[in-house]
Amino acid sequence: MPIQVMVLSACLDSTLAHAVLAAYLFAILDERSWRQLKKLPALLPSPLVAGTLNVLLYYALPGEDLIRFWVGTLSATLGCTLWTRWAWRLGFWRALSAVSMAGIFQVALSALTQFLFSSVFIDNAGLQFAAVIAITCAIVLLCTALLYRLGFGRRFRLLLEEGPSPRRMALLLYSLVCVIEAAYLLHRGVHSEFFALYYLMVLAAVGLAAGLVLYLAQLLDAARKMEAQRDVIVQQQLYERDLEAIRREVRTFRHDYKNLLAGLSEQADEGELDQLRAALSELDAGFDRRIGEKIRASTQLGNVRVPQVRSLLLSKLAAMGQKGIDCRLEALYPVETVGMDVWDFTRCLGILLDNAAEAALETDTPWVEIVLLSQRGRLSLRVSNPYAGTIEPDKIWAEGFSTKGEGRGLGLAGYQRILAGYANAASSTSWAEGVFVQELTVEDRA
Repeated sequence: MPIQVMVLSACLDSTLAHAVLAAYLFAILDERSWRQLKKLPALLPSPLVAGTLNVLLYYALPGEDLIRFWVGTLSATLGCTLWTRWAWRLGFWRALSAVSMAGIFQVALSALTQFLFSSVFIDNAGLQFAAVIAITCAIVLLCTALLYRLGFGRRFRLLLEEGPSPRRMALLLYSLVCVIEAAYLLHRGVHSEFFALYYLMVLAAVGLAAGLVLYLAQLLDAARKMEAQRDVIVQQQLYERDLEAIRREVRTFRHDYKNLLAGLSEQADEGELDQLRAALSELDAGFDRRIGEKIRASTQLGNVRVPQVRSLLLSKLAAMGQKGIDCRLEALYPVETVGMDVWDFTRCLGILLDNAAEAALETDTPWVEIVLLSQRGRLSLRVSNPYAGTIEPDKIWAEGFSTKGEGRGLGLAGYQRILAGYANAASSTSWAEGVFVQELTVEDRA
């Protein structure tokens, strides 16, 4: 066979495999935006390199099918990982995890495709190719629709972004896909009458891999909900502490009330109006400072009626207060819904508050202002803080970039990935005169 035909055939086969892998990647990463399709052409170099490399190794290492297979697989995995890292702005290990998970589903389909090529319309190559492609497309569409329907991508994304170790997870999933790849190689030695049993074993392996991911995601979600319950308990304790502080301040004020009135009455009798006004102003300011601020803070928190959001705010405000950050919260109207998955919203809010607190601590007078406004089916969040450094607009959203050193800067990239799944959410960033502002607007879903 001419080398040009071999290269073309190898590249076509690799392109089809990459197309299936890309379809599964969209489902696994819970991608719902058509904008991401614009980045698909950048994936084309991967099958071209993998196909060409396979043909070159065919001539360089004749008879070494196993070596050629694994080298081609490794090159394709690396190419897909680099593309996924660029397309979804993921770190290398997270991208490898996503590609490995998609590869598990893709390899299982490859085994079925090989069986179809060996048993369907053997006497008619054209009809055989059309039939196999049609069946493959139908299965891919059905599987991706099922993954979306079951919310597999949302759970996998949770594990991907909040799992304890992206590297360990990537190596685990890559090991699983290697095992299934090895099982795929065995189909060449399986007798046709046992192929159904063989394929059931492959499907069982894929099901176990998917079940493992769902189980780990469920454990992580359960731990997160347990933490939220602990936050609710802390919230109640903070409420009780603030109420007790208010009661003590009121008792103290009542105790001093008669003495204050006596002093004011004497100033009024002597006609010292200017001193009387100054004393009344000081009295009002002192009361507002000692009691009014606590009452306003409790009222603002009381307007946040989403338990997960309220508990997060309480824990973050308490932590910032311990660090000496002046915290200001405004929630003038009741916030009862957030217009998106409540856990996604709390993750976004936590990222913005953490970044604001870290930046504020680098200034002489650290403060963070949080505004929640819920009106007419729209929730607006505004987080402001002082910032002493310089802003690089092209880099702040890139994963791994941070002004605070290596190994940081994962927050805002994750924040953008979360919002990419919600067409009803929009974010904006601004900075002027030393103040950095992050805004998030979420419309209620119909």
